[in-house]
Amino acid sequence: MSETAGVTVFRNCDWLVAWDGAAKSHVYLRGADFAFSGQDIVHVGKGYDGPAAEEIDARDLMIIPGFVDVHSHPGHEPGWKGMLEELGSPKLGQSSLYEFMPVFQVGKEYTRPCLRVAVSELLKSGVTTICDLGRPRETWADEYAETGIRAVLWGMFRSGPWKTTNGHSVEYDLDFVAGDKALKDAIEIADKASRHPSGRITGFFGPAQIDTCSEGQIRDALAAARERNQPIQIHAAQSIVEFQEIVRRYGATPVEWLDRIGALGPDTIIGHCIFLNDHPWIHYPHANDFEMLRDSGAMVAHCPVVFARRGIALNTLSRYVKAGIRCGIGTDSFPHNMLDEMRMACYAGRIIGGSFTASTTHDVFMGATATGADMIRRPDLGRLAPGCKADFSVVDMRNPYMQPDYEPIRSLVYSANDRAIRDVYVDGRQVVKAGEVMHFDIAEDIELLRRAQGEAIAAAPGHDWAGRRLDQLSPRVFPIRD
Repeated sequence: MSETAGVTVFRNCDWLVAWDGAAKSHVYLRGADFAFSGQDIVHVGKGYDGPAAEEIDARDLMIIPGFVDVHSHPGHEPGWKGMLEELGSPKLGQSSLYEFMPVFQVGKEYTRPCLRVAVSELLKSGVTTICDLGRPRETWADEYAETGIRAVLWGMFRSGPWKTTNGHSVEYDLDFVAGDKALKDAIEIADKASRHPSGRITGFFGPAQIDTCSEGQIRDALAAARERNQPIQIHAAQSIVEFQEIVRRYGATPVEWLDRIGALGPDTIIGHCIFLNDHPWIHYPHANDFEMLRDSGAMVAHCPVVFARRGIALNTLSRYVKAGIRCGIGTDSFPHNMLDEMRMACYAGRIIGGSFTASTTHDVFMGATATGADMIRRPDLGRLAPGCKADFSVVDMRNPYMQPDYEPIRSLVYSANDRAIRDVYVDGRQVVKAGEVMHFDIAEDIELLRRAQGEAIAAAPGHDWAGRRLDQLSPRVFPIRD
């Protein structure tokens, strides 16, 4: 049998976002053909003349590469909808990390339904690869395999949590022996995940946060990742509290300290990396974080929505990109909608930069596709070219939000959002059809999340330092009347 006997061809694509390897950039093609066989793309361009098992008329369609979500926490975030959107600590740098996240945690038994709800949202917004930074567990790979998405399971470890007992200072309960064991467990589970028979699962690992891990643990994780030709990912420079804490401990900014211990380099992705010494919210003229970051080759996972809720933004995406700092896009929090993140990346960057050029659609789309794929060492993802994996989305150009169509990527990001994502394929297998996920149903998961949130609400006073009810911590937009 011919190796192209199983080819599927999208004929005469209205728009096709193809990869130009020489230019290292996407380009638009009009009236071109897109063909794949099994897991692999076999043709991108005019006039495919080989055999085809299926032909699809694509005259009203746009084919785009699948998005790569480089930083996400789907194992718990969906359970927080309605609770955290307008909540931050005024005396802890407007972050919600220290005072509220420990209060609202949903039980571990709800991890799978949280994950499935998040993946449903991701797939419908065109994400074909997710990097899940979460708690390592034996069932992790199987939970993802049943959804059809491609997943990097990035097992986080730390030596202990943070807490506040007064709403204006942060304490750390760190047990470095337990942290060492957590690192070992994360490595073992990651290695096992990479052997999953689905072929779509890869196991990575990394220190959860710069302020909850020791120097030795960060070094050991980096060394183990290098042995496997993998990067680590670590939350750093994500809050004012953390910036000040690292300066207090080590007399160095988070970026300086990572550099000092040999962890600032091309094998490190920094989650968020917002609070450099030259950020407008930080008056610390005693460092050169931006230049150090630029020269190191370290990468940044940019997740704008969760920070924009609290009036916080990176300074700025295109400044980082123009300096050669690779920036991928992540969803981090709910809703798990990559197009929401891309639009917010553009708007938030322009607002904080005071310029319409401070965050461009080009830089955001590259970050969500080819750059994000390169960050996880997968040059066969995030682009449409022969030999790459058949991970892609089909956009309905007949959707009114996509018309008129002078610039279809802008129309998708700024106007249509996921309403125009018609179909999604991962590894050549269709996982979204006519806007609906195909291989799993989340109706039961939604009910479980309702239960999980109810339990979190009931338990909130026992976890809050001041014993407050959830409706006191996060009042509703309008009061409930009998």
